[in-house]
Amino acid sequence: MTDITPLIPRQPVPTLSAHLVGGGTWSSETAKGDPFTMVVFYRGLHCPICKTYLGSLEKQLEAFTGKGIEVVALSTDDQARAEQAKADWNLPNLTVGYGVSLEQARSWGLYVSSGIGKTSIGVEEPAQFAEPGLFFFRPDKTLYFASTQTMPFARPRFEDILPALDFVIARNYPARGEVATLTHSAAAE
Repeated sequence: MTDITPLIPRQPVPTLSAHLVGGGTWSSETAKGDPFTMVVFYRGLHCPICKTYLGSLEKQLEAFTGKGIEVVALSTDDQARAEQAKADWNLPNLTVGYGVSLEQARSWGLYVSSGIGKTSIGVEEPAQFAEPGLFFFRPDKTLYFASTQTMPFARPRFEDILPALDFVIARNYPARGEVATLTHSAAAE
């Protein structure tokens, strides 16, 4: 397994592809979001917080797509688990993908956990799975925003992201956190 390397804003995102519930595939290379594509990594069928989180996204999906944002929710789950999540969690309009490899998840800076048995909803955790992450990238495939978690809770709220996007889009606000190499600072001495 590879080391976790954070993605750097304004730099290209790693190539990512996944099968889609209902057929077809999604790929970062062919993403069509303009001004952004939003990738929501969720833990999988076993996660009750993911159910609530993606349910919130489903309710606000039209607000995102109305801004030209392509939205996809991805996990390391297999096809059967992803299909069950989409159906059981009532996500008829959300594009849900599955089969992201743990290596692909790591290449996006995601943390990986080992399964610890059945969750509070009685679903067995996979042997290993990716923890949550939220990413926005531009049509040129450069990262705009990233948020990763080591736990299922404390994720960015979609209700907070929508007005922030209005600000960002209206002002063509640049991606921040882009400094990859630090320069010497006298203030640090």
